[in-house]
Amino acid sequence: MLTASAMQASAERVRAQSHPVQAVLTQDPTHGSARPTSSALVWGTVRWTDRDGSTHTGRTRVPASAVPGSPLTVWSNGRGGLTPPPASAADAAFQSFLGGLWASAASAGLVIGGAKLVQTRLDRRRFDQWAEEWARVDARWGRKTG
Repeated sequence: MLTASAMQASAERVRAQSHPVQAVLTQDPTHGSARPTSSALVWGTVRWTDRDGSTHTGRTRVPASAVPGSPLTVWSNGRGGLTPPPASAADAAFQSFLGGLWASAASAGLVIGGAKLVQTRLDRRRFDQWAEEWARVDARWGRKTG
């Protein structure tokens, strides 16, 4: 639960720090003569104006079918940097659930592994004590067994 809530809080913080802005593609994003399919993303240079009115330029992933001058929506961190789009609330909840699941599995593994280690050491100690006791009993009977 702690891991899941920490991951959820982190996702909400990222969502609060980034915001969508309208940008314009400034250069042709194709590389070489072969143009990828329209669903592919390629690196392209975009220009946008942030909330404070400052103009920025940066590289981000854009659809391969975009042409210079195409309007695009990009995500900015408010300090002039581009960021990937934040995870949706559903995606963040799912990632938090998986993070909590992995953390609980790791914790259970540590507990079970630690218990097994303690059990092995106690068994080894018990077997050593049993061997010592058997040696004393054997010596009292006047013979040694195998």
